[in-house]
Amino acid sequence: MKTEFILSRLTNMVNHKHLRKLLAKKIDNYIYKNIVNDGSEDLKEVQIRRYQFLSAMLHCVIRNVDKGYISEEVIKKIIDVLVQKNLVERDEDREKVIEAFGEKYGELPPAFIVFSPTQKCNLRCIGCYAASGCDTAATINYSVAERVVGEVHDLFGSRFITISGGEPLMYKSEGKSLLDIFEKYNDMLFLMYTNGTLINEAVAQRLAETANVTPAISVEGFEKETDERRGGGTYGKILKAFECLRRAGVAFGISVTATSKNVETLLGDEFYDYYFKKEGASYMWQFQIMPIGRGKDELDLMVNPEQRLKLYRKWETLLSKKRYCLADFWNSGVLSRGCIAYGRSGGYAYVDWHGNITPCAFIPYYVDNVYDLYNNGGNLADALLSDFMKNGRKWQREYGLDNWKKPDNWLMPCSIRDHYEIFRNSVLTKDIKPEDEKAKEALESDEYFEVLKKYDEELEGLTREIWETEYLRVC
Repeated sequence: MKTEFILSRLTNMVNHKHLRKLLAKKIDNYIYKNIVNDGSEDLKEVQIRRYQFLSAMLHCVIRNVDKGYISEEVIKKIIDVLVQKNLVERDEDREKVIEAFGEKYGELPPAFIVFSPTQKCNLRCIGCYAASGCDTAATINYSVAERVVGEVHDLFGSRFITISGGEPLMYKSEGKSLLDIFEKYNDMLFLMYTNGTLINEAVAQRLAETANVTPAISVEGFEKETDERRGGGTYGKILKAFECLRRAGVAFGISVTATSKNVETLLGDEFYDYYFKKEGASYMWQFQIMPIGRGKDELDLMVNPEQRLKLYRKWETLLSKKRYCLADFWNSGVLSRGCIAYGRSGGYAYVDWHGNITPCAFIPYYVDNVYDLYNNGGNLADALLSDFMKNGRKWQREYGLDNWKKPDNWLMPCSIRDHYEIFRNSVLTKDIKPEDEKAKEALESDEYFEVLKKYDEELEGLTREIWETEYLRVC
């Protein structure tokens, strides 16, 4: 798409409130014409979903700008950083970085990383993959954290990083916090997953001043579901965080983990209407709990295949009918053309609080560690060269990334959750190390293997016909 067109229309929308609806319609039509067309390599239904997602994002942001939930100053800064400097202006140095990476490593760099610089958290949520309640919660040294971000910027040529945890706002090292990194790399956008309980007026104002951070605040539903998993009183603190962010004009989103306990809430309209229309969320990320270890409590929290299919249908409706900007990291695989882990081009890799580099936040196995790489004269790119990472990218290509016109079932995009037997037999390598004792138990547990294998078989039976009739046969 011609980004100059988008830039001029976005700028006019900010400056001229009375023209917003008209300009939004023009941008929406322009996006549709450039994404949904016969010349695309994507399947028609994949094109439509990608258009619907971008259209929903546009309308959610405009709605919140109109309500005064996102300040014009913040929007102007976001347009300047994301659109003007990174899309419109030709950055020859950045293009050379990406080209040099491809020449050296044989493929393009990942689009971003997910980075969890601290395991520390002030909550103890049931089933948290970060196991943040441990007594020896780890934190990456600031100098190393700054180098990680710098390599994403200068080595990958990326201008986007997702920050997770632990609780990112608890990060402290060498007298500095993550806000110092956000301010230093002011030409990057940071999506920060946070429990929201530490966002006060001062934090919100500082985020408004940097204008390059959007918090995704975790909820489990409403007060009952959220406090049940995250602790009594948590929900009230989250509502106060929303208020502070709206007052400061900072765009924020919602992060929700689908479990067997809250799935019925997530299948209704009230949940989404409340957060998008009343609280002012501009987007929502939905996860499905990934059990690590053989603990029955975690396995029982998984949504079953039938519930997952219902969530997929709900996502379709929310995107197309309600225009809510929502992505489910398992059910929305068509948006990303399948799995985005293993450091693939257009995808990401994950760096945790120990410096371990894993394929994604939900695959608790690694080969390389940033401290070891840096001590031996290496960098983040070297971690992408392990057989483990290469096996994952090979599977992605064979599963459909190399054939957008006839990919395998992208309604089952996840290598570890949706294809566990293949993950164990064809992706894992002998030199991998488990993140913790639970991850080790999962590899050694026959019960864990059989539970996930059965889950995958049932999901395949439910989604195969949908994929073939609603995606592959629609031209």
